[in-house]
Amino acid sequence: MILHNHFYFLMLLSMSNPLDIAPATGRLGVLTPGMGAVASTFIAGVIAARQGLTAPIGSVSQMAHIRLGNRDADRNPLIREFVPLAELDDLVFGGWDPISPNVLEAARTCGVLEDKDLAPVSAELEGIVTMDAVFDQRWVKKLEGTRVKAESNKWDQAQALIADIERFRIENECDRLVMVWCGSTEAYQEASAVHDNVEAFEAGLRDDDENISPSQIYVYAALMSDVPFANGAPNLSVDLPCMIELAAHRGVPIAGKDFKTGQTLMKTLLAPGFKARMLGLRGWYSTNILGNRDGEVLDDPENFKTKEVSKLGVLDTILQPESYPDLYGNIDHVVRINYYPPRGDNKEGWDAIDIFGWMGYPMQIKVDFLCRDSILAAPIVLDLALFLDLAHRAGQSGVQEWLSFYLKAPQAATEAGPEHDLFIQQTKLKNTLREWMGEEPVTHSEVG
Repeated sequence: MILHNHFYFLMLLSMSNPLDIAPATGRLGVLTPGMGAVASTFIAGVIAARQGLTAPIGSVSQMAHIRLGNRDADRNPLIREFVPLAELDDLVFGGWDPISPNVLEAARTCGVLEDKDLAPVSAELEGIVTMDAVFDQRWVKKLEGTRVKAESNKWDQAQALIADIERFRIENECDRLVMVWCGSTEAYQEASAVHDNVEAFEAGLRDDDENISPSQIYVYAALMSDVPFANGAPNLSVDLPCMIELAAHRGVPIAGKDFKTGQTLMKTLLAPGFKARMLGLRGWYSTNILGNRDGEVLDDPENFKTKEVSKLGVLDTILQPESYPDLYGNIDHVVRINYYPPRGDNKEGWDAIDIFGWMGYPMQIKVDFLCRDSILAAPIVLDLALFLDLAHRAGQSGVQEWLSFYLKAPQAATEAGPEHDLFIQQTKLKNTLREWMGEEPVTHSEVG
């Protein structure tokens, strides 16, 4: 009884102490390095939604409800009505792109959205002019940048980005900013000495260290400007030791990496089901055909390797082969991506899955997901922007592990490593919001 009462007292204590979250007053600027298919689709969709032309489908922050208390309490508000998120009407858009001069031209070039959907928002899209990008073709061999910064030294490039950020803040009268990387996947690299700490990284910027990629320069500029940053691609950026150190020092939240959209979304849906039923897995063959700019970039072996590492890491974490060697200790996991221009942004992800059940008898599952890559990614950009802004106003900094729900290769805040199970990730996201607002976490136990 004493232990029970003590636990109940602690529960009430935690419920009576919500975080002190600053209100979402004023304008929130959303900056995207890379304003191609994903960013233009995201921006067009938000503008259409605030004009009442469409619903923000796929956005958890806008569409999902959150249960509070026991089920019989019947408290189930929308997330956006429960936590103090920025309103869609308060969002201002900007960014950098090495190819497109404005968001309307980018949207038309990428061909994700039809003319009938672009026409009502075309004036606003055309008015969003891209800033010249920090670009180095060594990291994306398949692209040629024409709208790039004149500065050749990486330190000078970083300072130019910092100046861009401040100018955007002033000209658009923004109270706060967030940045979400929507650029192409960079060539594969492993962390080097220049990434060990902030001092080494800054020295590397000044010395034009070849191991510093453009995305890393954007992260540095954002954090030095106290702007939260999310990485939507699999390349090294916010997950480097120097950036984790800088985010902690500046008190800025970060999240990464790689938007979880098509095939990996399906894996994080199916694999937890196999594990829950203790069904064995012998192999998982995944292939993709994709014809947009992302597909063209990934046609280069070094850029594909970056994506491959991100995609391959999912199953081991979910299935825990070290704990279940009889079921998951001998898996052949293969991932392929093929550039096929006629498909455009409408990616096809095909999976051949070999499972086994009672007495070892084999079974097969085939999945053919004809998805639209940028349509699935756009609401992720919105949610990451709104939730990172919320975290910043709540005084949070460093890796925001609760946002792993949106990412293929999520960063972990501890040495325990990331969680890839989509349903555990969803519980973590919602329980974090509950706890920040002084509500009891939902455990789905018999009494709840």
